[in-house]
Amino acid sequence: MPDAVDNILAQWAQVRPDLDVSPMGVIGRLHRLAARLDGELATVFTEHGLAEGEFDVLATLRRAGEPYALTPGELVATAMVTSGAITKRVDRLVAAGLVAKQVAENDARSRVVTLTAAGLALVDRVLEVHLANERRLLAGLSESDRVRLIALLRRWNDALDAAQ
Repeated sequence: MPDAVDNILAQWAQVRPDLDVSPMGVIGRLHRLAARLDGELATVFTEHGLAEGEFDVLATLRRAGEPYALTPGELVATAMVTSGAITKRVDRLVAAGLVAKQVAENDARSRVVTLTAAGLALVDRVLEVHLANERRLLAGLSESDRVRLIALLRRWNDALDAAQ
């Protein structure tokens, strides 16, 4: 069954038959899929009063294990966003009582971001709903399809990294 990308490819074939537009078949579908997934994932976070970036900070602190504390620099490294973006996210989470900023024990000039009890409870609750949502979104793929897709995406990402 043709999709919107197939229609775009057919249009290009009509007006520019001299071009191989097949890369658009992959990139176009990935772009459309990523936009759809963003919306589907954001719904869960919004239902719990969070933005995706805020969930990312909470989840990063939770993954760090007890005492669920990282420096802003460590958060920047794991989130792959700017320090300004982390600062805004952390400030919103501090205001919501989900994280606290404290002076580092070994360096009074440094700060540490720590999950509060409320933040820990929320991230654990949202994580379960988030994972159920991701399982729902992947339900159309068999386990072997998922394994192959992971391998393909990893190989593609590695190739792009190597080309830089």
